[in-house]
Amino acid sequence: MTHPLPDILAVRPFTRPARGGVALPGSKSLTNRALLLSALCDGTVTLTGALFSEDTRIMAEALRRLGFGVEEDEASHRIRVEGRGGRIPAAEAELFTGLAGTAARFLTALCASAKGGVYRIDGVAQMRRRPMRGLLEALRALGADIRCTGEEGFLPIEIRASGLRGGPVSIDASESSQMLSALLMVAPLAERAVVATPVGGLRMPFVRMTLRQMAQFGVAGASGDEACGSLAVDPAGYRSPGAYPVEPDATAASYFAALALVAGGSLRLDGLVRADRSLQGDVRFLDVLAKCGAVVQDDDDGISVSFAPFGRRRGVSHDFSGFSDTFLTLAAIAPLLEGPTRILGISHTRRQETDRVAGMATELRRLGQEVVETEDSLEIRPRPLRKGVTVETHGDHRFAMSFAILGCRDVRGDGTPWLSIGDPACSAKTFPGFFGLLDSVRAKSAET
Repeated sequence: MTHPLPDILAVRPFTRPARGGVALPGSKSLTNRALLLSALCDGTVTLTGALFSEDTRIMAEALRRLGFGVEEDEASHRIRVEGRGGRIPAAEAELFTGLAGTAARFLTALCASAKGGVYRIDGVAQMRRRPMRGLLEALRALGADIRCTGEEGFLPIEIRASGLRGGPVSIDASESSQMLSALLMVAPLAERAVVATPVGGLRMPFVRMTLRQMAQFGVAGASGDEACGSLAVDPAGYRSPGAYPVEPDATAASYFAALALVAGGSLRLDGLVRADRSLQGDVRFLDVLAKCGAVVQDDDDGISVSFAPFGRRRGVSHDFSGFSDTFLTLAAIAPLLEGPTRILGISHTRRQETDRVAGMATELRRLGQEVVETEDSLEIRPRPLRKGVTVETHGDHRFAMSFAILGCRDVRGDGTPWLSIGDPACSAKTFPGFFGLLDSVRAKSAET
């Protein structure tokens, strides 16, 4: 259930160590990919454990506007999609992507792959500033007619579809690997093999996730050597797996994993699996927490994260280029760690929902921290936390959730709030029930 939230939310600290299990929502990245792949299948697919959030609702509604049957059952976390074997039923559609980067990029590729039709895609003002150029140029090179009706390289766009011819294509996905993922997912629909060569640098974990999901939907994925460059995808048809289970969201797990470090105690992240078994690269954040002093253990029901009462919370230096959505979680709790924390490999996050590097530096400084900011990194040098601050979220869900975890530390020692979150409702973009779940963990932890 979603939790009604005020415009400014005072975070109540934990007065006892955290304990219990945490039922995490489904992965946003996996849910939105699975929605697209299901629509391309030759039959009906039922997603189980699916995420229901702003981003996934935007994707589901766009598919309905394109003529696909999509039935959502939020109570059971199920979404039923009627695949059309690579065809788009609607010959014309207006699609709105809000601030959902996955939806904007995946739908652009999907519409460009259609054999015919006219499709217009737009988003909110912030989405109109998020990079699309690399994907648009690659699709054009494969024969797509895509017109930017505003600024070149950004939404809004109009697509006059006539299919994709395939062949060799270069794609600059350095600003977002979602662009390469989008291209790869529709590549099997092209007339001949697509041989995609990334240029300009690339973060591969989410691309590997995409290829592994494609295989789960019956397409073997790409052949080739990713270290050398090109990835080849042959023409093929997607096959329905029937039921498709969506993994719990590893990025969402990062907040509650960090909570165990912040408040002490032990939390079990229900259903989460380690990196060797997960599709999600963000589970590697648990390794970072272990370096900070947390104890991370596999459990029959998930993964447990704990922190001993007299343990040391250590600052770390780590490259987050492969799982950058979680860097904000570490940055927000860095004031509680002993010694400086260096976060590297994050320049691309300046072009996400907001400039995440600059925004994080700004909010930490407002909390009294010393921060050294470069184009690609942050170094946080802990100082006494300034109390009575309202953290601005910059319209970014991950700011709201990351700083809420910091606020769970009983800084005053009497259980009274010392930190507030502005616009906490922006967390609904990927985790509508976050603050309600945090309250329930706090209440359970307070039980004697």
